[in-house]
Amino acid sequence: MPNNTKARMIDAAIDALQRRGVAGMSFTEILDASGAARGAIYHHFPGGKGELVAEAATRNGQDVRAHMAALPGTTPAAIVDNFLDAVRPVVAASAGGGGCAVAAITVEPDGDVLRTIADTAFTSWTTALAERLGATGVEPAEAADLATALIGLLEGAHILCRAAGTLEPFERTARAATELIRSRYPHEEQSR
Repeated sequence: MPNNTKARMIDAAIDALQRRGVAGMSFTEILDASGAARGAIYHHFPGGKGELVAEAATRNGQDVRAHMAALPGTTPAAIVDNFLDAVRPVVAASAGGGGCAVAAITVEPDGDVLRTIADTAFTSWTTALAERLGATGVEPAEAADLATALIGLLEGAHILCRAAGTLEPFERTARAATELIRSRYPHEEQSR
């Protein structure tokens, strides 16, 4: 089992990235939220804040990918419906001032390593969704396009909902996505 202190610190860092981004995240906040001692910072993250941020974003990306890969459904519409249901609470947190921990690392100046981590995470999410859609009979290229559109919907909704302070931008895009998928696959059973 991984070190509990380190895992708690990574959890706290994910939360901080979602709420304040890299620049707004502090070690004091991480220590307070995780209950870790001050010496734990450089013991677990000898590379400092950059290492902690990288590990937090990597783990968050892996966790989200696992959720995407496990979406239930036997039709394209069911996969899309279940995707929207799964991300709705996360986007709702954005309306209250949260955001995506992975997206937060993409805006760091001189953050080539962090941008690579973000790209890896987003690519893995897209791949997992495309695989789920492919399992329903959607052609691979079309599944990749649809999965990319869904991740774009998710990430755009984070920004729009945070700016608006409401979930309504997500709900509008969710309705549009649902209608589009049902018009594209009208003869598919719509079961979840």
